[in-house]
Amino acid sequence: MIDQLFKLGGLSMALLGAGLSAFLCCFGSARATGMAGESATGIIIDDPAKFSKCLIIQIIPGTQGLYGVVIAFYALLKMGFLAGTAASMSMSEGLRYLTACLPMALGGFLSAIYQGRVAASCMNIIAKKPDDWAKGMIFCITVEFYAILSLLISFLMLLNL
Repeated sequence: MIDQLFKLGGLSMALLGAGLSAFLCCFGSARATGMAGESATGIIIDDPAKFSKCLIIQIIPGTQGLYGVVIAFYALLKMGFLAGTAASMSMSEGLRYLTACLPMALGGFLSAIYQGRVAASCMNIIAKKPDDWAKGMIFCITVEFYAILSLLISFLMLLNL
């Protein structure tokens, strides 16, 4: 009986890690793209021709959600959840999956929020100097680097489980 509880606990921990990776990254990206979109609406009202530039800046903080889902999917695949073989996972193995997903979950969530703040601020460049909008894109992409590092660490940890 206790052995079965620990096996269920292992799967629960692994699923928690995959779920946190997807949820936190998507939540952060939704909040971030929302902030950037709010900033863009004022610009679009005055000059609808700037829509495409605003949209590109707004989309950039959405990548963390994609990264989180990729890690969650890879974790589910690796743990055998999609094949139906994950039920016999031990607690220690489940905790390893949880730990491997945490860099992406937390790094993706936080970098999305900060990238959204940068994107919202960069809308000022589009409003005042639309020809320099690529500079704002570079500011946004600088924050992206840390989301990519989180993706890399989680992927490498999952790869070696």
